[in-house]
Amino acid sequence: MREYKKVRLILENGDYFDGFSFGAERSVSGEVVFSTGMVGYPESLTDPSYKGQILALTYPLIGNYGVPGKEKEHGLLKNFESDKIQATALIVSDYSFEYSHWNAKKSLAEWLKEENVPGIYGIDTRKLTKILREKGAMLGKIVFDDKDISFFDPNAIDIVKEVTIKDPIIYNEKPNQKKIVVVDCGIKLNIIRNLIKRNLTVIRVPHDYDFLTQMFDGLVISNGPGDPKMCAKTIYNVGRAIKHNIPTFGICLGNQILALAAGGNTYKLKYGHRSQNQPCTLVGTKRCHITTQNHGFAVDMKSLSSEWQEYFVNANDGTNEGLKHKTKPFMSVQFHPEATPGPLDTEFLFDEFIKMMK
Repeated sequence: MREYKKVRLILENGDYFDGFSFGAERSVSGEVVFSTGMVGYPESLTDPSYKGQILALTYPLIGNYGVPGKEKEHGLLKNFESDKIQATALIVSDYSFEYSHWNAKKSLAEWLKEENVPGIYGIDTRKLTKILREKGAMLGKIVFDDKDISFFDPNAIDIVKEVTIKDPIIYNEKPNQKKIVVVDCGIKLNIIRNLIKRNLTVIRVPHDYDFLTQMFDGLVISNGPGDPKMCAKTIYNVGRAIKHNIPTFGICLGNQILALAAGGNTYKLKYGHRSQNQPCTLVGTKRCHITTQNHGFAVDMKSLSSEWQEYFVNANDGTNEGLKHKTKPFMSVQFHPEATPGPLDTEFLFDEFIKMMK
């Protein structure tokens, strides 16, 4: 017989929701955000961009295909985007206690408990999402047994330092291959997998590492959590790389960091874009790609000089989805061309990056 432990979600505006626990039983706080994706909770939960956030999934039934195993390839987990759950907590409408999938090794509840991450079901996620859409993403806390805690704002600190690696790591090192420095701001592992698949040596470095001491052919600035302006050292180093005309590809947070390094500005979105169904138009064409996204900030295109042009635009709200220098080998996108989860429509951008190095 299952026990139904009651738990409460409290928003900073005073709204609250009562539900039941299916994960770790501890009080936590963070920024409450929502994702409209239908699948992909193992990848989303391990995406470091969700560090410090309480993730609410709008798709009503979650957990029905369980959680895959921890097989590795090239020293990287095959089925996850980092080595642990990064989200602070998970909120769903209806949790499936029974799961079935050929690749499943455990239930979502077992995984959450193993990693000490709370999970709540029985929440009216439609109502919660409407509140966040109307009033904007806001801070919240999950409270067990009246063990109250303070609200925590992950955007007020340099949270990237909590998800970056401590020391450089080299992958797929082979002679006569181009070398790519990847600035790890909270990288999703499928970015590295995509580079390895294209026969590149990957030098993964911490977000504040002076990578110009390395010998390499191209630079990738990864995704990651929080306010990009907190990454002062990363912005400084990328600015130096721009002056050296090093071929550069920014992804998600990397798009914002490239813009800041080029003298531009960023701002916080009302509730951000988090899903695998965001339409983005390639500027100058009628071509629209469906993309995976996870960000709460955006680039102010008007703040950049005329040397830069907009690469992609969000077809829903017109916000910036990418940059490109008009004459030099610098480009970036706000979405995730590596997907996981989501469509592979824009994986070709890794090939475009390789072309810039020739």
